[in-house]
Amino acid sequence: MNNGPQVSHLDFNGLISREWISANGVGGYASSTIPSLNTRKYHGLLVAAMAPPVRRMVLLSRVEESLFSDGKRWDLSSSEYPGTVSPQGHQRLRAFSTLPFPRWAYQCDGWTLEKQLRLIKGENTVVLTYTLLGGDRTASLDLRPLFALRPIHELMQQWNGRPAAEERSPRHYRIPATLRTPELFFAHTGAFEARGDWYLNTVYRREFERGYAGMEDLWSPGTVQFALSPGQPAHFVCSTDPIELQRAVALADEQSAAAAYVTAPVSPSSSRPAAPLSPDPAFDALLRAAAQFVVATPSDGSGERPSEKSVTTIGHYPWGPPLPRSALVGFSGLFLVPGRFAEARALLLSMAASEQRGLMPTVLPEDGSAPLYNGADVSLWFVNAVWEYFRYTSDVATLRRHLLDTVLKIVDRYRGGTALGIGADSEGLLQTRAPGVATTWMDAKVRDWVLTPRQGRPVELNALWYNAVCCAAELSERYGSHDRAAELASFARGIKDAFNRRFWNESLGCCYDVVEDLGMDPSVRPNQLFAISLPFAALSLERHSRLLNKVRDELLTPVGMRTLSPRESAYVGRHEGNVVSRDRALNGGSAQPWLLGPYVSAVLRVRGRGEPARAEALAALEGCLAYMLNEGLGQLCELFDGDAPHRPGGATACAAAVGQILRAYTEDVLDLGPAIPFPSGISLNDLGILEAPPKVTNPA
Repeated sequence: MNNGPQVSHLDFNGLISREWISANGVGGYASSTIPSLNTRKYHGLLVAAMAPPVRRMVLLSRVEESLFSDGKRWDLSSSEYPGTVSPQGHQRLRAFSTLPFPRWAYQCDGWTLEKQLRLIKGENTVVLTYTLLGGDRTASLDLRPLFALRPIHELMQQWNGRPAAEERSPRHYRIPATLRTPELFFAHTGAFEARGDWYLNTVYRREFERGYAGMEDLWSPGTVQFALSPGQPAHFVCSTDPIELQRAVALADEQSAAAAYVTAPVSPSSSRPAAPLSPDPAFDALLRAAAQFVVATPSDGSGERPSEKSVTTIGHYPWGPPLPRSALVGFSGLFLVPGRFAEARALLLSMAASEQRGLMPTVLPEDGSAPLYNGADVSLWFVNAVWEYFRYTSDVATLRRHLLDTVLKIVDRYRGGTALGIGADSEGLLQTRAPGVATTWMDAKVRDWVLTPRQGRPVELNALWYNAVCCAAELSERYGSHDRAAELASFARGIKDAFNRRFWNESLGCCYDVVEDLGMDPSVRPNQLFAISLPFAALSLERHSRLLNKVRDELLTPVGMRTLSPRESAYVGRHEGNVVSRDRALNGGSAQPWLLGPYVSAVLRVRGRGEPARAEALAALEGCLAYMLNEGLGQLCELFDGDAPHRPGGATACAAAVGQILRAYTEDVLDLGPAIPFPSGISLNDLGILEAPPKVTNPA
């Protein structure tokens, strides 16, 4: 177990500050800290999506384990109660790894015990396996499961009901559903002693730090006792469905063997490899991390392929719901670089089917209610994702039959005006005005207070708008109508002219963040990066270098781009404190890893694609890659403090960050991936598409 952190070098706080995540592919997950001491209400060994991928519930919160040998007892688990940590099994923890699944090694007084946690893909089932290693001594293990049985955002408190485990068959038990708790099953290879009890006042310290309630009561139905012999595994399985123990263990073994190997196939649209030819720990870690976010659930049976699953992504672990914006922002890295082309297609088709008045859903709520349509940028990210999908797959059939019409509908709706006050002004620039609604990705909100109001013409929205119109023109020329393509190309030229007149701030050498009717917001933010990093760049080429240097000097940190320059009076450099304090820092100075994706692409567009530029790009990513391979335990968190030493914060794992950095690392640093498709005769290139295409007449 030499591919994990050196736990012997970590003190108690170091152990519980590092969090791992393992997902089951249908919205559920397991997550905790290295010693399995839960510090968040979202931690648990079985967090199940009861209506995949939403309505998630923390079912099996944790287990308490004690090993007995030669008349002695050693506690292996750890938990925090008011004023104390008890038991303190972390003192016997000798090794931990997340590869290919979470594993622990405990050791003391001549014995070594390995513990494994495996989630069965496509099910709400967890398999815990314990194996005594080496020697000829026997031992016994007591395992007490502790259940929370509640939605992820709530906490369980002791109640007067009398839950009990019912034996369904030998070593297979059912916990009946109540008005407040779901039906649950567990099975094992030991002997169960029923003794229901409440464990009161478990403390979740991170919740208290975040300004929330953080104390919970957990219920246990009894204790499972295992007789351990060297090399003979003992199993405990918990599931939302009845359990066939041998099948569950066999599935876990089969999936574990497959998970030990990570590969990315050659892109179908190019002979260029889509993965390094030699071992690359950073690339492998990014691939593994990306896979955790992809969720595939059974479709409703409609559509062209009834058996095709519905695909989305979880935006953030451990508390984020499915976020279409995150799926589209990180699309190339989450789906295309790893070769998940069928899932990429399914995601785009499901998004196209959900289009309403030109808008795409922003959030699939945790409670299973109707999707929310409150993002002006999401549809434009969809158009960009269609372009990237075609660039990787050359899937002409899907483009013609399903996606091009949706792309054109979005452009038409946005141009003519739609919900959220979205519409093109007389110059072609896109504006959005929706009182009380944060319509850009900077959407932090406390009750009715929008913390970063950006009504008017946000810079990234207009960069995405220009990119979308150009994509629509190019795709129409190839697979639609030449006349429509020519009209869109002419419209795009007007947008670009207006963008460069209205957004360029000559005194600062960068773009305004928002252009309003009666003024401009000169705040230096990373949003302007999209004007020089998207496939079709809205900003004139001669201004790219000045903008890049400005954001590098004021926003770049070793682990992400600050959301606001430290020179601004509203800058908040530490993401800490209560909800309001943290949300002010979220878009007011925190360093966001996902923004390194567009930054790296901009570096190569400005500096060229030679070795010096790629070395500069790698240097920008190295901090995040090092975090993933060490403290992040294979994942990349949502944000870091804008101020040094840039402490990690926000959600433990962020889909947009992983997707953008995997794309940038693969396409820009390693120079791998598909070739850009051959541009049409109306190509809009002084745009600097990421590779230099054949020269064509430039109408823009």
